[in-house]
Amino acid sequence: MNPVDIALCLAMDVSASVDFAEFQLMAGGTAAAFRDPGVLAAATGGPRGAAAVCLLLWSGVGAQDLAVGWMRVSDAASAEAVATAIEDAPRLPAAGATALGEGMAAGLAVLARAPGLATRLVLDVSGDGRHNAGRPPGPVRDLAVAAGLTVNGLALLHEEPDLLAHYAAEVIGGPGSFAMTCADPVDFADAILRKLRRELLGDALMV
Repeated sequence: MNPVDIALCLAMDVSASVDFAEFQLMAGGTAAAFRDPGVLAAATGGPRGAAAVCLLLWSGVGAQDLAVGWMRVSDAASAEAVATAIEDAPRLPAAGATALGEGMAAGLAVLARAPGLATRLVLDVSGDGRHNAGRPPGPVRDLAVAAGLTVNGLALLHEEPDLLAHYAAEVIGGPGSFAMTCADPVDFADAILRKLRRELLGDALMV
């Protein structure tokens, strides 16, 4: 893969608290975001004119799946290919506990193998619950920060209204890191659209 401005691993919660309809809303909303002209402009607006993107689904301990491997976004056709791949991705990890730290660790391993000599490495974590199994997320976040990576979060609040505080304290970190909220999976499409624009631009003022 040719050089890219950013390698972005989308790490999506598919634990037991996320039912099939909610997963469809999350995956469909993410796919729709890659069809948005603003997201395409953000992905291709850097010096190298491209981004690398993948989708990791995570649940309990040992339950992670790279549902969409690394794909390069450099024009409308490649953005559509990413959207289609995400839309068609099966929900493979068994529904289980919310092993947030384990999911983050799997995401960091995927980023370590990112192609394209990326200028920035970013882990985008989305979920609807606190860590409750496996290794805790805080130390995993600290490893990411020490390696120069950025971890951002999108907290769905319909199950745990105060989840943002957990993400702020235990999940996000690194250059330009931020956390956003989403009231309900129905609102996920709008939230992930705004989040992707901000992540791909690397601009803290873009919300």
